[in-house]
Amino acid sequence: MATVWTIGYERLLPGALVAELEAAGVQRLIDVRFRPQSRRPGMSKTRLGQLLGEHGIAYEHRRALGTPPDLRHLYKTGKVAEGAAAFERHVEATADDELDALAQELAGDGPRTALMCLEEDPACCHRRVLADALARRLPGLRVVDL
Repeated sequence: MATVWTIGYERLLPGALVAELEAAGVQRLIDVRFRPQSRRPGMSKTRLGQLLGEHGIAYEHRRALGTPPDLRHLYKTGKVAEGAAAFERHVEATADDELDALAQELAGDGPRTALMCLEEDPACCHRRVLADALARRLPGLRVVDL
């Protein structure tokens, strides 16, 4: 059964993030932040990629699957349903091919993959919208939130 994991680093230090991924057997982390920058040391693109690489976990940033700034405020102000609907329209219109390709990767013999962004709770995050979009493309997809 095809599976995708999701994780938010909001309450995790870099070492704890790696430990969660290793415990789940994740082999590739796809960073779905629009801007892969963080005020938290070790969680920006370059340093996080290096850390993950040291632990045998591949790192990829897929900007097209991130929440653009003009929609991010909806999530930040608690308008989660409105934000999710707007993000779904956005990602289906602008990253349809990217979602199709990722669904194909998950269906094949690709690496065990996790989607990552900041938000701890996937129910309040665009990761849920991405997981749902992938599940529509790949019926039976199992989504595991770490």
